[in-house]
Amino acid sequence: MDILTQIFNLQTLYATIRMATPLVIAAIGGIFCERSGIINIALEGMMLMGAFIAVLISYFTGSPWLGLIGATVFGGVFAVIHAFVSIKYHADQVVSGVALNMLAAGGTVFLLNVFFNTSGTSPAVNSLPYWGPFKPTVYFGLLFVLVAHYVIFHTTFGLRVRSIGEHPHAADSVGINVELTRYICVIISGMLAGFAGAHLSLGVLNIFREGMTAGRGFIALAAMIFGKWTPFGALGAGLLFGFFQAVQIRLQGFAIPSEFVQMIPYIFTVVALAGVIGRATPPAAIGKPFKKNNRS
Repeated sequence: MDILTQIFNLQTLYATIRMATPLVIAAIGGIFCERSGIINIALEGMMLMGAFIAVLISYFTGSPWLGLIGATVFGGVFAVIHAFVSIKYHADQVVSGVALNMLAAGGTVFLLNVFFNTSGTSPAVNSLPYWGPFKPTVYFGLLFVLVAHYVIFHTTFGLRVRSIGEHPHAADSVGINVELTRYICVIISGMLAGFAGAHLSLGVLNIFREGMTAGRGFIALAAMIFGKWTPFGALGAGLLFGFFQAVQIRLQGFAIPSEFVQMIPYIFTVVALAGVIGRATPPAAIGKPFKKNNRS
């Protein structure tokens, strides 16, 4: 079988959709967060914690559905840390995100040892069932795109989110609670990132592996930027990035250096961002702490 036949087939299409799902879901969370003016590079750590919590709860309850719910809730709780230090104390949002990523990377290794007395990989748990060719998280991912688009562009809440991401002091002057709205958006981003992590550990696999997100949180951020902070744009970008991840998997049986094959998704991410970054305009107030009495 030649390379083109191996790549362009139904299995690659299915793999593309599976690989794109966590990227799209996490990117949607990033859109809510950054549309409100808060940078969230902690999506990687939130996904990793979500993946672990999903397996942990599924292991002790036997229910992957409870694992999925628990991962989503815990992702929101974990995001509160980022929201608190960024909004309440006006900390550097990038530093906060890096710290949370480090906390998740080390914390999951520690918790693996505490709960499972092992390192590297957890015991196998019950995974989510198939609904047709895909796990339910794939269908939820598409639903999240539709809901997010409607909420952001067709509701009062979405208008408030977009306004505080552009001109928070103007929004504050007409009675919009800037800080509360930002808290809500950061928590939404954490919940969706936790859900995306659960897709990896209970949808794609049925175990947790140390560092299993493997940079997908950062690729989700790239998808968000490539999609110009819109849900449908993130969907398209996620599918594109997911395709190159699927290609990476499909090419592993050919006489191509494995190191090069593993680099494919990341090389494409860098190239894609290099081509779009100058033309993508982020929200005007992104990364800028809101101080109610400071209108400069």
